[in-house]
Amino acid sequence: MPRLLADTEPLANQHFRRLWFANIVTVIGAQLTVVAVPAQIYAITGSSGYVGLAGLFGLVPLVLFGLYGGALADHLDKRLLLVVSTIGLITTSGLFFAQAATGNTNVWILLGIFAVQQAFFAVNQPARTALLPQILDRLEQLPAANSLNMTVFAGGAIAGPLVAGALIPVVGYAWLYLIDTVTLTATLYAVWRLPALLPASGPTGSRAPGFAAVVDGFRYLAGDRVVLMSFVVDIIAMVFGMPRALFPALAHLSFGGPATGGLAFALLYAAIPTGSVIGGVFSGWVSRVDRHGRATVLAVIVWGGSVALFGLVAGVAHGHATPWLWFAFIAMAVAGAADMISSAFRQTILLSASADAVRGRLQGVFIVVVGGGPRVADVVHGGAADLWGNATVTTAGGLLVIGGVLVASALAPEFWGHRAVRTPVPAGSPPES
Repeated sequence: MPRLLADTEPLANQHFRRLWFANIVTVIGAQLTVVAVPAQIYAITGSSGYVGLAGLFGLVPLVLFGLYGGALADHLDKRLLLVVSTIGLITTSGLFFAQAATGNTNVWILLGIFAVQQAFFAVNQPARTALLPQILDRLEQLPAANSLNMTVFAGGAIAGPLVAGALIPVVGYAWLYLIDTVTLTATLYAVWRLPALLPASGPTGSRAPGFAAVVDGFRYLAGDRVVLMSFVVDIIAMVFGMPRALFPALAHLSFGGPATGGLAFALLYAAIPTGSVIGGVFSGWVSRVDRHGRATVLAVIVWGGSVALFGLVAGVAHGHATPWLWFAFIAMAVAGAADMISSAFRQTILLSASADAVRGRLQGVFIVVVGGGPRVADVVHGGAADLWGNATVTTAGGLLVIGGVLVASALAPEFWGHRAVRTPVPAGSPPES
């Protein structure tokens, strides 16, 4: 059992430990805001269109500042960048609280604060992830560290909405924003205690942050097929295999209609993060895997197969919730576990196989891909479902994931054969016994 449970060796590092425990506190508060913003927008406007508009207000700064934030992370002290961007996040959370506490009814003020918050988030995240190789004791700890981080985020994705749903009718939106503001101070303390994390020198690290530096990052990415494929397989998995836009319709049409639609809706949205948490808890084996490329491909195939199975279950359910709803939940939970494992290995490949001087910029691209892929999937799945039906599109999407990742692996065999990057042994060190 200890070999199956999550590998906690990275927690022996004081810097990673402080960041990780701060994440446990902060992620709950962050998820409260994730739920409160669209809920407040709908309360002000009564329009789903305005709620959907929040996605655009979040995506644009995420793309622009994610790429620019990556360039900043390669040029500045990452610790300083994290301190400044975390203070920015605290400030915007405080503004959320202030507008709710004063009874704001102007949706554009709310959307404006949300856009600024997403800009600070996009600057923060590339540096936050790119620093791992600098603070961990060994590169071999990267898979375990990534698994630990993703488990916390997935747990927050489950607990946050549940807590927010219970608190909004009782205390309103202002208190949720205030909790987020206060919990962010834990992260500020953790990043303040970090050592200086200066940028690497070299041709790709010396250029001042700006458009040219971002282009340099894309040029590096195009020339490294292993790192490039870590993005390609994620795009394939998300664009073809993320059916979340169809969950409301599937909950209503396939799994019980009005009588159980609410339960089905909650279970479908909770299934993927539930699987991610379970996958993270039992991720002790990831540190012992050497073939990272092969493990990534196999995990994405399991994701696609589970999504296809989910679509088949939805197709035969015909409005009968029991037992089909639970089969569907299990299928998507397996998909969530596979996605967590795939993400851990992809992030490890990205951090270990890329040059230190461009890690920040590549993390900026990673933020754009992770944030943009599911949003593209929402559009693709929603439009296709109107033509061919929800269950059919879901099943076909899962099968396309399997076919797409197999084709990509055949075209880039170096990714399939990629092995773990090991920490260099200093010259003159005795061999391991």
